[in-house]
Amino acid sequence: MEFTAQQIASLLSGTVEGNPEASVSNVSRIEEGSPGTLSFLANPKYTPYIYETLSSIVIVNNSFEAEKPVHATLIRVPDAYSAFAQLLEIYQKFKSDKKGISSLAFVAKDVNLGDDIYIGEFAFVGDRASIGNRVKIYPQTYIGDDCVIGDDTIIFPGTKIYAGTRIGKQCVLHAGCVLGSDGFGFAPQSDNQYKKVPQTGIVILEDYVEIGANTTIDRATLGSTIVRKGVKLDNLIQVAHNVEIGENTVIAAQTGISGSTKIGANCMFGGQVGLAGHLTIADGVKIAAQSGIGSSIKDQGSVMMGSPALPFTDYKRILVHFKRLDQMANRITELEEKLNKISDQA
Repeated sequence: MEFTAQQIASLLSGTVEGNPEASVSNVSRIEEGSPGTLSFLANPKYTPYIYETLSSIVIVNNSFEAEKPVHATLIRVPDAYSAFAQLLEIYQKFKSDKKGISSLAFVAKDVNLGDDIYIGEFAFVGDRASIGNRVKIYPQTYIGDDCVIGDDTIIFPGTKIYAGTRIGKQCVLHAGCVLGSDGFGFAPQSDNQYKKVPQTGIVILEDYVEIGANTTIDRATLGSTIVRKGVKLDNLIQVAHNVEIGENTVIAAQTGISGSTKIGANCMFGGQVGLAGHLTIADGVKIAAQSGIGSSIKDQGSVMMGSPALPFTDYKRILVHFKRLDQMANRITELEEKLNKISDQA
């Protein structure tokens, strides 16, 4: 499907500079542009490419000022990056506009099905589940009994959603993620064995949540594990039982969150962060990659780094000294030798 510069500008509330009938049918990076594709320029370091790109259309900020002739048709918008993201979202919807229930899917008789849904081959939907309008369930997905899936949610192949899980509207669950598996609860016994503690709670995802591939979110022992509205989780994250993640928090890959930890709103965690259990993390906290969090962070907007984690400025200061430890050790050795000589002479 082709779109003209004028059509795209109308979608983005932008203005065309160049040929309004220039058309594109695909997207590309500006440095790899080819005829018939659309690119964008947001980062100034890529500015040189706009003068040589072969892309037919480029989305740019209103503030962009060309220093040389530009061959591509430009669409000027207030924020090129956001506009391009909006366009990709529209493009993705066109590409994945699937509807209907495959004859190879299993849907229990008492499932409540919304309008315009898609359920792919070998998907399973259990008893008493409720599937909202325009939901897309891709092949080989498992949805257990009593699950609730909100409108416009997309569930990619191989996702496993255990019984009782509740998912809001416009969520995205990527391939292989698991929601509602048992939390890690075992009671030590006198014979050094462990007795499993039944995990009777559920998982709740509020609206606009995105869960990355192969991420796991455990059901609560009692009550709910809760992922609040607008949270974005990367691939390969472990969220343990009874965890709560606040609104609009974003967490990068391979992070592990231990049981009953409460994370505030608008936090940002780098990759491979580890959090101990029963902690409280205040709103707006930022945690650098590979940090280890062993105690609660109560100050809003804190920036933490290291393992064990310290305030970012403290960590940087300590790191300067750490890099000089070898020199400091040599100086101490020299001082000890001088002191020993003085003692011998006394």
